[in-house]
Amino acid sequence: MIKNILIAVLVVGLAGTAYWAYQDHQEKLAIMNQHENNYQRAFNDLNYQIDVLNDKIGTTLAMNTKGSLSPALAEVWRLTSEAHNSVGQLPLTLMPFHETEKFLTNIGDFAYKTSVRDLDKSPLSDEEYNTLKSLYSDATNIRDELRAVQSNIINNKLRWMDVETALAESNGDTQQDNQVIDGLKTMEKNVKSYGQKGEYGPTFTSVQEKNIDYKNLPGTEISRKEAINRAKKYTGATNVKSVKVTENRNGSKYDFYHVNIIDASTGNNIGIDLTKNGGHPLYIINDRPVTEAKLSLNDGYKKAQQYLNNMGYENMELFESTQYSNVGVYTFVTVKDQVRIYPEAIRIKVALDNGGIIGLGAEDYLQNYDKVRKINKPAITEKEAEKKISGKVKIMEKRLAVITNDLYDDVLCYEFMGTVGNDTYRIFLNAEDGHEEKVEKMHEASKVYDNVS
Repeated sequence: MIKNILIAVLVVGLAGTAYWAYQDHQEKLAIMNQHENNYQRAFNDLNYQIDVLNDKIGTTLAMNTKGSLSPALAEVWRLTSEAHNSVGQLPLTLMPFHETEKFLTNIGDFAYKTSVRDLDKSPLSDEEYNTLKSLYSDATNIRDELRAVQSNIINNKLRWMDVETALAESNGDTQQDNQVIDGLKTMEKNVKSYGQKGEYGPTFTSVQEKNIDYKNLPGTEISRKEAINRAKKYTGATNVKSVKVTENRNGSKYDFYHVNIIDASTGNNIGIDLTKNGGHPLYIINDRPVTEAKLSLNDGYKKAQQYLNNMGYENMELFESTQYSNVGVYTFVTVKDQVRIYPEAIRIKVALDNGGIIGLGAEDYLQNYDKVRKINKPAITEKEAEKKISGKVKIMEKRLAVITNDLYDDVLCYEFMGTVGNDTYRIFLNAEDGHEEKVEKMHEASKVYDNVS
């Protein structure tokens, strides 16, 4: 009898221990997944910031007025600050990354000193223009190296937690067997050879941010159940294992639902953010692995266009597309009365292995959508506007467009697409008085990193 009681007690004890161990394991796993997600987000943010930074530096080479150049350089300054912040969130404290950080500092220093002076009285000198060209070239190299590391991470399913572990276990040795570390070390070595200046500028400060407000979206507030139904519709999820819905926390600038769907057949996570007001999709992220591309970039565009049509988005026109590895990224804008409305932009990611939609970004579209938007007639002619463009630019295309200026006002512009050397630019001149509102460098065809190891 006593023996049986003891056995029973032991069984209960072992079961309790096993349950505790399981709970402890699950908690540790959740923490690790959270860290991994944070590292991935920071690295993806860094890639995006360097990409935009490179383009912004490039646009300054085609600018001809203080009104355009000063805000553009201020934006370069802001982006370097954001890139610094992203680097600081990566598990690189045990690995020297000083040269890349110094390069960002030097870009910010140059941009700040140039943007705050009176460029009408003291325009860019030939030496400063050459400095800009050099910074542009170096930023392009860094961008390409980061893209290669990013592609390596995606293609080989590498984890940032493994980077952290490898660095912690190395004790300062150089023998870490980690592809991410090796890629970043190569980049750091290359950056050191760029011939940077040693000057440092003032402390970085933030530039005005656009206020995010979705209070004017059409529709009424949706329930959690409706959020799930809309999530399945927008993601195309049919074989669902589980669904989890969370609401935004206090302090968010707008109210939304986050719906996480786990695919029953693959186990992949599909995440989508929906506005509570109207249930409009803000972001979609499908983390499934994308295999070898079977579709062209143009095939992917057709899939993206079909998706927009099926989801009820009207009068959308493609204006930019690019390919990263086996994924096509497409940006669409609203067209009204043959005028492009650039603030109303939607970005779609298409997997080129099967044409599935694996990503969507509609924040700009939802923030700026105006069903009754009125477009005024230009005060100056197209020919009058064209005379104000730099003689360095060879004009290829012309049209009317609405853009958001540096004061976050929507303005009607003449859009001119032209080239300087091998680079292509979009130049926007205000249709009221002809001054330069904005210059954007077009993305070149992306390199494909299929054999990175």
